[in-house]
Amino acid sequence: MKNWIDYPIELKGEVVELHCLEESHFEELIALANDKRIWAHYPFDGTNPDRFRSLLQGLIAEREAGRRYPFVIVNKATGKLAGSTSFLDIQPEHKKLEIGFTWLHPDHWATVVNPECKLLLLTYAFETLKAVRVQLKTDENNIRSRTAIQKIGASFEGILRNDMLRDDLTHRNSAYFSIIYQEWEEKKEKLTALYQLKLKEF
Repeated sequence: MKNWIDYPIELKGEVVELHCLEESHFEELIALANDKRIWAHYPFDGTNPDRFRSLLQGLIAEREAGRRYPFVIVNKATGKLAGSTSFLDIQPEHKKLEIGFTWLHPDHWATVVNPECKLLLLTYAFETLKAVRVQLKTDENNIRSRTAIQKIGASFEGILRNDMLRDDLTHRNSAYFSIIYQEWEEKKEKLTALYQLKLKEF
């Protein structure tokens, strides 16, 4: 079966561009990920270079299998990477996917970067792929992430208990959110307004 998302693609905004993750990005990403604040609510420690390299290799393998589509987030002004994000849990037969594994270096927290990334990804999902549902999730205790997801207009759907197993074998409960195609135009207007506000502050 042909993959739902063509390879390669680039999604271009005013501040960032989303490029396909390649092995040539690994060293810069590993260096960027060496800040424990990023991984406080993740099921793994991204500051471990060997663990993180293995994870990045796995992302590319999943892309080749059509299950995930990982991007690097490029700061257009500097040409340097700001973090990474992905389409995952890609289910073309149901026309749905998830936006996730989004992480940014703390220098880019609470800036225009995340709203622009989400606007680029959601627009591609709903307007190019014609998705009917886009899902997002985060650790139930990650209040910063939950607030950011709700700010982009996603609806809270509930908590999935014991949703993931961390590297230390403890269980993570996940807060689930979604946007569906019937509400995309309204959500897009609100997300665009948030993006324009953050762009003025940038």
